[in-house]
Amino acid sequence: MKSLFAKTAVFALAALALALPAQLQAQDEPQPQQEFVTLGTGGVTGVYYPVGGVICNLVGKTRRAKEHNIRCTVESTGASVFNVNAIRSGDLSMGIVQSDVQYYAYKGVEQFQDAGADPDLRVLFSLQSEAFTLVARDDANIQAFEDLQGKRMNLGDPGSGNRNTLELLMKEYGWTPEVFSLATDLKPAEMAGALCDNKIDAFVYVVGHPNGSIQEAANTCSSHLVPVTGEKVDAFVAKYPFYPSAVIKGGTYKGSTRDVQTFGPRATLMASSKLPENIAYQVTKAVFTNFDEFKSLHPALADLTPQNMLDGNSAPFHPGALRYFKEAGLTVPE
Repeated sequence: MKSLFAKTAVFALAALALALPAQLQAQDEPQPQQEFVTLGTGGVTGVYYPVGGVICNLVGKTRRAKEHNIRCTVESTGASVFNVNAIRSGDLSMGIVQSDVQYYAYKGVEQFQDAGADPDLRVLFSLQSEAFTLVARDDANIQAFEDLQGKRMNLGDPGSGNRNTLELLMKEYGWTPEVFSLATDLKPAEMAGALCDNKIDAFVYVVGHPNGSIQEAANTCSSHLVPVTGEKVDAFVAKYPFYPSAVIKGGTYKGSTRDVQTFGPRATLMASSKLPENIAYQVTKAVFTNFDEFKSLHPALADLTPQNMLDGNSAPFHPGALRYFKEAGLTVPE
């Protein structure tokens, strides 16, 4: 019996001796360094915030599958203009930006004239179309954009792409804020409440649909969507081709049963050329290789295809995104 115990102990010690070098070697092997990225979005009631969450969730899914070691977090921000400036300063790794704001920032025009052109801006891919959406109280007698004169109007959050688009269209009409009886600068989360509390007559939101703020206004008080059409709008779209025509489908919101004609830019995911190529590659790959799941997580993404997510951009693609597009056999627009 003693001989048996002795042999067992010898075998155990031998096995331990063989295992230790392997364990020590595994401990000595360098582990992949974690990389952290922050994705700037918009207000929590808009589309940018949940879409940014979808992107980061898919990056997390592929990280757990051991494809990389990137941790992606979402930040609610003041939207497009804020995100561009934060990318430029290095405070954000990536940001969702309207295609018009992308153009202005890359070229250094409009609100970026003082800061100058930003040749380091890069695109990963495009996202949903965004409609210039005019919401009005039923009792305000607003049936067209021209009817806003003399009304209480929310211009939007200063620094947002939403406000920038409205101000550009106002220039086409020769308007200044003085044409309104009241001009406010409420954030998206505040607009529906102000409309239904009868503090404003109308607000504009450049956003994908369906949208929480507009849904809140439609369900809480008597309101409707107003078509934004006519000769001046046609001239505006011709002048700014990154604002194509858009349609908000009838029945999307209570009080608006017919299709509503308007225009609007695309949302795009932007970064700087300083973002490491592998991060841009892995973020792009995470979305495109889980495309059906990506589309299903928000109604605003329903009309996307892998190919049309390469359209609507004015800045160059990031090399990391281009690397994935080449692997996937997608055609990159000139």
